[in-house]
Amino acid sequence: MTYAAHRRIIDVDSHVIELEDFLYEAATSDERALLPSMSDQSELPLVQAGLERGRQLYEKRQNDPATMAKFEANLMNARGNGWSRLGAFDPTERSHALDLMGFMQQWILPTFSFHQIAHVKDPKVMAAGARALNRGLAGFCAHDDRLRAIGYLPLSLGPELAGTIMDEGVANGCFSFMIDTNEPDPKARSFTHPDFDPIWARFEALNHPFVVHVAVNGHYDAVPPSFMNNGQEQIQLGGDAPATPVGFVTIKNSAELFLSAMIFDGVFDRHPGLRGISMEHGAFWVPSWLRGLDFAADSLKRVRKFDRRPSEVVRTHLKFSPFAGEPVGWIIDNVGPELLVFASDYTHPEGTSDPIGKFEATMDHCSPETLDRFYYGNMAELLGLPG
Repeated sequence: MTYAAHRRIIDVDSHVIELEDFLYEAATSDERALLPSMSDQSELPLVQAGLERGRQLYEKRQNDPATMAKFEANLMNARGNGWSRLGAFDPTERSHALDLMGFMQQWILPTFSFHQIAHVKDPKVMAAGARALNRGLAGFCAHDDRLRAIGYLPLSLGPELAGTIMDEGVANGCFSFMIDTNEPDPKARSFTHPDFDPIWARFEALNHPFVVHVAVNGHYDAVPPSFMNNGQEQIQLGGDAPATPVGFVTIKNSAELFLSAMIFDGVFDRHPGLRGISMEHGAFWVPSWLRGLDFAADSLKRVRKFDRRPSEVVRTHLKFSPFAGEPVGWIIDNVGPELLVFASDYTHPEGTSDPIGKFEATMDHCSPETLDRFYYGNMAELLGLPG
């Protein structure tokens, strides 16, 4: 029996754990000359010993059926080294892992390669890195129709260059793209400015949702550094998860701000076919956000009239993947069954060793129809798949 068992599941958030040459293998010779090494970035420090251990275990699995059987039996164990997980960096092995999971689709996002290029200041380096990243992810997924490559689209490069990068990524096989939720330059155009409409038109024509992900926030800092100067020892967890409770409470701030601007600045009205997904920002905040959006619109109705209730815009255009362990049943009680979608975060520890079990522990009063919507139906509706 697969991990999914009887469930139909579309997994909207999982990750490759790249080896150090991932971008270089995908890059052209001109791009290689610009790329920094994976170990140069400090946002997500590379643990070379962990990488080497992952490579050794991969070789052992390929040559020893007994070792492979042990990894198959512990497929969802999230407590170990990310590089050591089945299918972390090898495409064929990832397909085997997906066979064992039993998911109908799994969206593949980067880990270290994103941080390798997302924090550079030179736009030429960022553009070259994004192109190589998108090519590498598309190549990772090319052999298996169940794997969906989610590339990176650096909107801060401007709509013209970003549009070219998107076109190239789609041509190479990317299913969709992560986008920054914050423009750090206070003098730059908002991503909701009409100048960016060609980008949103491309997503609309592609008919695949844009992705906002916790790590892709344009250097948005929800917790000012002074809050770290609190006389307490700071915990280093690694990955995308915040290391403090304050970080967890504010994890949604960048996405909440960006999506609110998308709604109030009329991007979804100008692009009625546009869809989006918020990943790894949790979903605990969505009930109050929906109320807050409508309250803001009502408070300003004397000076500005909106054609649709903002909460209606959300219900039409957006989905949210909660964290395993969040009170998903309570969230559904407060927002309805159509907004939440399943994500395993596979290979990252935040997904836990049993996301299905953790989700369903809080959904014991949900109907079979609601459960099916969470695992499959809501995404099927978004993607135009059979119900």
